[in-house]
This record gives sequence, C-alpha cells and structure tokens, in this order.
Amino acid sequence: MQPVFLELNRPFPSPNNALDDPNGLLAIGADLSPRRLIAAYDNGIFPWFSDDQPVLWWSPNPRIGLDLSAHTVNKSMQKFMRKTSLKVSVNRDFSQVIKRCAALRTDETWINSDMIKAYIALHQLGRAHSVEVWKNGELVGGLYGVLVGKIFCGESMFHTETNASKLAFHSFCHHFKQHGGVYVDGQVENPHLLSLGMETIERENFLDLLCKHKDDQLNVSCWHQQEIF
Repeated sequence: MQPVFLELNRPFPSPNNALDDPNGLLAIGADLSPRRLIAAYDNGIFPWFSDDQPVLWWSPNPRIGLDLSAHTVNKSMQKFMRKTSLKVSVNRDFSQVIKRCAALRTDETWINSDMIKAYIALHQLGRAHSVEVWKNGELVGGLYGVLVGKIFCGESMFHTETNASKLAFHSFCHHFKQHGGVYVDGQVENPHLLSLGMETIERENFLDLLCKHKDDQLNVSCWHQQEIF
C-alpha cells in the first residue's frame, strides 16, 4: 500500500489506511491552509515534514495522550509548583511560543516558516492556542496545539528554564479540565511525554474518542488571555 497523493480539493483518506512503515504515514501533498488543517485534526491527522519534503500527513498507531480524569502531578513536581515564582498564561503570545519551539530544534526542521505561518493563522481563527511560562516577564517555556471540541492536540513544547515545560503542561491540564476539556493528545510517543503521565492509545480508540467529543462545546473562557498559575 502507498500513501495517497492529495490534490488540493481531494479529501483525506481514512486514517485506518495509514502505513505501518513508516508508522502512520497516510498522505502526501496539498497545502497547509486553515481549511485543510482543520479537516486534518478533526479526523485524527497531523502534518509532519522537513523543508526538503512535500507536506506529509500522519495518523500513527498507537499514539499517545492523557485522559484528564487520570491527570496527576508527582510529588517532586508538586513541591516545585509550591515554591516556584514562575507564572503561566494562556494565549498571551502564541507566535513567540511556536517560534521558540522551532528555534530550540535546530536539528529538526518540521516547524519551518510555512508551518509557523499556518498555525498562526489557525490561532487567529481560534483553533490553535498557546500556554506560556514567564520568569520576570521573560518567556522561558510553553506549548501550543490545536483544539478539536473538548480535545487538545498538543504540537510542541519548549523550555529554557528547568521544569518550565512541565509546569506549562500540568497547569494547562488543570485549567483545561476545569473548563470542560477531557483529553490531551501528544501524537507520537517519546520519553518526555511518558514522564508527564501520558499513555499510549490505539488509533481506533483515539478516533472513537475524537468522534465522541469533536463537536462538543468547550467553555470559551478557557481561551481568554489570562494567568492560570
């Protein structure tokens, strides 16, 4: 089986048609327009490619994420959160968060200029959001991702201060859950996401979860610019 080549007006194939090797590759081509990105995330698909490649679309099996009903913070992080002077906000500076995520990954090129422009456009439409961590007014950590109903699809995170990305994640999970969020998707398993408490989930189960919640309405106050920690 080969990945589908997407012409601009061609819809995505079923995520269940994604390849086993490389894991999750589903389609090639099309663009990063807001319409295409929204269609992707609404169907459990995301773009991931290098500068020298066409747009590649993925839906891996398994993927990784966190059911917010099971969200916990370990004792060492609880201690850090009690003592830290770092502050956490929502949607205060989306563009700087995504640019910092890209800048700290000089050996990876998937957050390229086209991706940055595309997700800033998605943010302006209210579908992509950021969490920022501040130290004395300086941005020292954060994350960003895409909202699908009551599910937040995390894209990337960064930190230049110890524990800043963990603080962003745990503060956001609490805030998101308080406003009706049910699940945070991490896409592809890695040790850092496992350390945050995420667990693997079969693609079929993730797609069922997505179908159940993608048309749900979240409390809109979740995304007002505000301090959450």
